[in-house]
Amino acid sequence: MTEVDPHQLQTIVSLLDVMVQDNSIPRNVRARLAEAQEKLKHANDMDVAISSAVYALDEVSNDINLPMHARTMIWNLLSELESLKND
Repeated sequence: MTEVDPHQLQTIVSLLDVMVQDNSIPRNVRARLAEAQEKLKHANDMDVAISSAVYALDEVSNDINLPMHARTMIWNLLSELESLKND
């Protein structure tokens, strides 16, 4: 099981929260982001939670209606999650 830096995880969860509250992001994307956030906050198995969040973020990053600022934030979050997975 992956040992995760709690500060780094909290930063990711906080950024997801900012995005979930952003009304310029389509509702379906915000719903997927909220799901990823919940999985990370309440994970029994952090490896599975991180992989699930990566999958969800990767999926929504291709949404045609996603504003560019949100796409950039999602890519940054993906990078952070991948680094957690590889540690």
